Amino acid sequence: MKQLHNIMAGICLVIGMLACSLPTQAQETQAEKSDANPVNVKEILFSHIGDTYEWHIGTWGHVHATIPLPIIVYSKTTGWHAFLSSRIEENGGTYEGFSLAPEGSRYEGKIVEQDEAGNEVRPIDLSITKITLALFINSLLLVCIILGVARWYKKHPQSPTAPGGFVGFMEMFVMMVNDDIIKPSIGPNYKKFAPYLLTVFFFIFLNNLMGLIPIFPGGASVTGNMAVTMVLAVCTFIAVNLFGTKTYWKDIFWPDVPWWLKVPIPIMPFIEFFGIFTKPFALMIRLFANMLAGHMAMLVLTCLIFISASMGPALNGTLTVASVLFNIFMNALELLVAFIQAYVFTMLSAVFIGLAQEQHEPKKIELEKTK
Repeated sequence: MKQLHNIMAGICLVIGMLACSLPTQAQETQAEKSDANPVNVKEILFSHIGDTYEWHIGTWGHVHATIPLPIIVYSKTTGWHAFLSSRIEENGGTYEGFSLAPEGSRYEGKIVEQDEAGNEVRPIDLSITKITLALFINSLLLVCIILGVARWYKKHPQSPTAPGGFVGFMEMFVMMVNDDIIKPSIGPNYKKFAPYLLTVFFFIFLNNLMGLIPIFPGGASVTGNMAVTMVLAVCTFIAVNLFGTKTYWKDIFWPDVPWWLKVPIPIMPFIEFFGIFTKPFALMIRLFANMLAGHMAMLVLTCLIFISASMGPALNGTLTVASVLFNIFMNALELLVAFIQAYVFTMLSAVFIGLAQEQHEPKKIELEKTK
């Protein structure tokens, strides 16, 4: 646990950079509205945490800095189409028969087309959305970090001194995850799963941190998207069940419980089999809900500034100060949560894998060692 304490001390040094970064989406949205119009908190929240076909960077006066993203769709009637999302706005909301579904629609905010009856239908959508682009950027950044650290070790294969600076910081991280999470949770066979679990930890942690940075290329809540957490959970599901031992499968279909819980009605086998799917589902929901809730809490606190704008300078000034202070606290807390959620997801994945590797033959192993 010594490595964990050292890493937490290093994380505290970063709080000074991120703690004061307030969400800017609310300010940008409000700047476009007149003072007489009420603040649409729902619109602000979902425009920030939702997935879109463009990446809005900021607004300066009447100038909107936006990155249009490629839309790639396949229609059953007209085939493949590829164009930038800005084409839809430039052509009055429709381009090549495709448009964005309006508010209140079943496919609100998604690319749709009209069928022969005039109904909205969804084409096969392979577009590069905001979350997808953020995923590519964060993954590339992670690869550069890991390869940069590996390059140092390649240049210093037998260095008598421990590395310092960022390389030493990353070494503490890797040792902490490997020695405090993976090795004790899985057991002797931990080396087979260490690359996957280390990748999961750093992938989640980096994406969590990038989601706290309010300026491009940060600000996209990648781990607050259920599709991303679902893929991570499915990878753990495959690692657990594909490499599970015979003892693991025996405990599922014929657990060591009284016979009347297995015959004639297989109560316990059904519960154990159902547990195969509930474990990754819990991993998916836990990570998604925690990261989404943090972003929504910070945005709601920021919206207090604009909601109270018409309530007088005294009340508005008080709520503004309170909002800023609570946002600083929430950013510092979210920095800690970013690490904790990566730690918990990796630890639970390692525990599930370790349970699938257990042989339940300690006496036999001890006798073989004595021989």
